[in-house]
Amino acid sequence: QVQLVESGGGLVQPGGSLRLSCAASGSVFSINVMGWFRQAPGKERELVATVSKGGLSHYASSVKDRFTISIDNAKNTVWLQMNSLKPEDTAVYYCYAVTRPPGLEFWGQGTLVTVSS
Repeated sequence: QVQLVESGGGLVQPGGSLRLSCAASGSVFSINVMGWFRQAPGKERELVATVSKGGLSHYASSVKDRFTISIDNAKNTVWLQMNSLKPEDTAVYYCYAVTRPPGLEFWGQGTLVTVSS
């Protein structure tokens, strides 16, 4: 089992920045990829960004060039630096981890990001 604990959400004005962090514990040796998803009110959960333990990252087109995902394997922590935030970035952000085969998925409890003036 893997436990994920997020922090760093909050209220920010449009154009501002926030950094989310997610600390993993438990069977962290089995983790292959970590990342972030988000879910806005009335919408489905969507991928934001992922990063492998080897450092290979992937971004949704809506956040590319504004968000940066990074991972510290020694600390079992992943961060999401969010710049130039827009109101449409408002959502609950969920940390995500998937293990090597059999590819078990784990989720954090979510942290709310609100972009509003």
